[in-house]
Formats: sequence, C-alpha cells, structure tokens
Amino acid sequence: MTIARRAFGLLASAALLPGLARAQGGYPNRPVRMVVPYPPGGATDVIARMIGEKLTPQWGQPVVVENRAGAGATLGAEVVARAEADGYTLFETTSAHTISKSLYRHLSYDPIRDFTAITLTAIVPLVLVTTKRVPATDLPGFVAWAKAQGHGITFGSTGNGTAQHLTSELFKLKAGITSEHVPYRGDAPLNTDVLGGLVDASFSTLSAVLPYIKSGEMKAIALAHGRRMDAIPNVPTFAEAGLADFEAATWFGTFAPAGLSNELREKIARDISAIVAEPAFTQRLVEMGGDVTNYPPARFDQFIAAETARWAEAVRVSGATIN
Repeated sequence: MTIARRAFGLLASAALLPGLARAQGGYPNRPVRMVVPYPPGGATDVIARMIGEKLTPQWGQPVVVENRAGAGATLGAEVVARAEADGYTLFETTSAHTISKSLYRHLSYDPIRDFTAITLTAIVPLVLVTTKRVPATDLPGFVAWAKAQGHGITFGSTGNGTAQHLTSELFKLKAGITSEHVPYRGDAPLNTDVLGGLVDASFSTLSAVLPYIKSGEMKAIALAHGRRMDAIPNVPTFAEAGLADFEAATWFGTFAPAGLSNELREKIARDISAIVAEPAFTQRLVEMGGDVTNYPPARFDQFIAAETARWAEAVRVSGATIN
C-alpha cells in the first residue's frame, strides 16, 4: 500500500469516528430512569435496583429507579408509554403487562404496540400452596379433598385479574372443583392469611412463599412450570403430579417506549444480559425462586406474543374484567 493510500484510509477512518463514538459511547450521557409499577421492596423493585446498581458504573450515569405503583401496574406503564423513545426511560415489569391487554376495557395505551421489548431476565413460576390444616400432601389428594368440601374451598390471590387469580380460576375448571376467590392487596397479607388458615390455598409466586415452604409453614402441592426448580427440588410439576399442560408464572422483563432504535435496543439488552449472566447475580435470582432466562430482544418478542395469547384465554375463561 502506498503512503498516499494509507493516509487516505486513515483520514476516512477518522471521519467515521464521531459517528461511531455517538453510536457506541454517546449513550447514556445523562441519568436514566427505570420505572417500576410496584411499591419499593417487592421482587420487581429489588431486581430493578440490582440491575440499576450494576448499570450505573458501567454506563457512567445514574440509573434511578422510579416507583409508580397502582392500578394493577398500569399507572407505571402509562408513564413509560408516553415517554420519549430515547433510551432514557426504561420499564421493569411483570406478567401483569401482558394480562392488562385483555383484562382492562379502557386503557390509554396499548401494552404491545406502545412498548419495545428489550430483555426477559427471569421467570418465576407459580406454586400451589396450602395452609397446614389442609390434610392433602399431593395434587390428587388436594383435588379429592377440595371436592369433598360441600361448601367449596377458598383461593387467595394478590388481587383481581392478577396471574395468581387467573391461574386459580383455570385450575378450578381443569380440576372440577368449587372455589371462592379472595383477593388481597399484595403478597404479605395473602401469606398471613394462608399461614393462619383463613384461606385454604393460593397460587403464589415461588419467590413470595419460598421461605414458608422451606420452613414447613406452608405445604407446596405442585409447581406450575415445565421443570422442577432447584429451590424446591422435591416439589413436582403439575405434569408430574397428573395435570398436563398447566403452567403459569410471573416474570421480570425490561421494556422501553415504542420507537426505540434497534441499535439502542440491542445495546441495552446486551448490557443487562451481561449483568444477569454474572454468577453472583444469577445465583441471587435462583435464590429468589427464579428460572433465569436472559432472553435477547427477538426471543422476548416471541415470549410476549405467547404470554399475551395465554392470558387472553385465561381472562376469557375466568370472565374477569376491569373497567
């Protein structure tokens, strides 16, 4: 190569550098907010803060968690749907996001069209737990006991239209039992009444009831997941217990407003996925009862489509609706 051609090549490369710098190093150049549609202290909030604490030094900018709780996670979602699609507003949410499309008659946003799916961090399956006073220890025994109760049994949940509520309604139909739904405002009061025997059973997120299962204060009957979980290896899946094709879970995933560039989408997904893949981070999620997925954007899109269809059917069957 001649000196002239080499010099021309260097000049051409130099001309490209500002664009490359903007693409690779320009974002973020100011604080990023991560909206969580739940109060502080819950699993979604904890995971968002874990991710934010790791992203802050990596990005050189604060990642600030903003809790916008209320209305079944729709208040926080509305904030994000109206934000600029510039990467400076992210959304850490759960299965409530895909349920809302079918559950709410009047939303000011579309849970699918108005968001960009970035990465799915983990799935936390639901587990059927009962109070200790229920004599059953396995799924056939639980169903037989429930059918023997002339007045039916009670299922608690974390609220009308939640994954926990809809799953209990689907189970009632599949198992052929009679039950009454008792909604609570979150995991804490629900767990208190299951422990106290004021409700018979619940479909709860594994992370919310794992300490009580391990201590023996609650009975775990079956796991609504495709495989057993390391956190409770002795608890069978519903398929293993005799009820095929019965899976339900909440999950933790990151979104942005619709219109986020593919470049930013891929960058944010890569950076979060690298954090989740760190052994200590993965172990923390496993300890919380999570099945670590770490899906990239395209696979997360497929997952969202499947979840939306799954919960639409659950809402239809249950008849649940919120105006």
